[in-house]
Amino acid sequence: MRFGTRLRARSLGRTRAGRQRPRCTAALAGTAALALLASGCAADARADTTARNTVTYWLWDANQLPSYEACARDFEKENPGLDVKISQVGWDDYWTKLAAAFIAGTQPDVFTNHVQKFAQFADLQVLAPLDELPLTTRIKDSDYQPGLGAAWKGRDGHRYGAPKDWDTVALFYNKKMAANAGLSAAELDHLTWNPRDGGTFEKAIAHLTVDVNGVRGDEPGFDRKHVKVHGLATNDAGDGDGQTQWSSFAASAGWHYTDKKVWGTHYNYDHRTFQSAIEWYFGLAKKGYLAPFTDFSDTNGPEAQVGGGRAATALHGSWMLTTFHDFKGIDIGTARTPVGPTGKRATMMNGLADSITKDARNKKGAEKWVTYMSSAACQQAVGQHGVVFPARPEGTDTAVAAYKKKGIDVTAFTQPVADKETFSFPVTQHAADVYALMRPAMQDIYANGAPVGSLDGTNDRINRLLSQ
Repeated sequence: MRFGTRLRARSLGRTRAGRQRPRCTAALAGTAALALLASGCAADARADTTARNTVTYWLWDANQLPSYEACARDFEKENPGLDVKISQVGWDDYWTKLAAAFIAGTQPDVFTNHVQKFAQFADLQVLAPLDELPLTTRIKDSDYQPGLGAAWKGRDGHRYGAPKDWDTVALFYNKKMAANAGLSAAELDHLTWNPRDGGTFEKAIAHLTVDVNGVRGDEPGFDRKHVKVHGLATNDAGDGDGQTQWSSFAASAGWHYTDKKVWGTHYNYDHRTFQSAIEWYFGLAKKGYLAPFTDFSDTNGPEAQVGGGRAATALHGSWMLTTFHDFKGIDIGTARTPVGPTGKRATMMNGLADSITKDARNKKGAEKWVTYMSSAACQQAVGQHGVVFPARPEGTDTAVAAYKKKGIDVTAFTQPVADKETFSFPVTQHAADVYALMRPAMQDIYANGAPVGSLDGTNDRINRLLSQ
């Protein structure tokens, strides 16, 4: 998933002459959202969004806000009389605000959607089928990187999202720490793993781990209970998808989330292949190589641990490239995910999309805006900012060039796509229930050492839900 690096709400509104005018905005969460929606601010928003010349658009990633502001300026020039109002709210509050807005009838015309949430919105029937709207029906799977378009089709076969960008996962590492450990960039880019002894990946992570006495994890006398630098930092327990945690290991062992690529009807968390990968992965914490569960928090994620010198490496998504490379005093390198027992690498390829709400107040304007955002012109403009990889191949190429200009090598993220070493985020019904059941189950394994066999019961409960 994507996380905005700062929490704020911001709106962009322009007159035809291009001058900005103030908007009523707020970052809404929980019951406070409903209270504000009932206030004068909400009333002003309702009056504003009913105007035919306004298209409201919500996103969560603050890093992407400038690029879409630029797209909005170009869009408004091409569509005189149409105004794009952009509101940005951080990830944690974004979905709460959106849910409250649907309940109150104040939802935006268009919003950035995530595959993790797509199934739930599709079940609630609050999204407009893009293939039934005059302009967005032109969107084709072949316009985008392979697999991105198909991920946004519901069980009914209709398209509910226009792909905007994509991401993969790779290993970020502190170059100085790696050099001090005698590990070259080539070695880190060709690591292997297996659930028995961890392969060369575990050997590297162990050697990068250093206790308070300066003893490395693979040296005699290592104190696993008093570690100064962990070889690997992780991002919580991974819930039911493990995108930046364990997904690459489970997939490279030959495991699949469900019985189908999209809209599966049966989860496989009870498979031995999966459970052996999970047992090995969180077993790294017991050995002292992986940062313990207690080290993780919203403000102390893997990027903070690597940036603060408390971890040598972290698996993370390409949307974090700028964050990692902006660390002062730390030179960051990237390596591909390790080769697994199947003899292949694997990395999740996730993609965001823009969705139009079923009851959008300005449906025609929303169609035009989504069509423009999915165009080569907008996606190349986004690519020029070097923040994400746009969904269109030409947008991706533009982004790669922009990253290169910044001195950032993105090969570890783009090569797996070219080599077809990617897999998709699981999309099923009852996505919120899967999350609610898997989150505590995985945290119990990571934090308390619960046996991986406990996932059998969790998997049964999930599959009973899917069978209803």
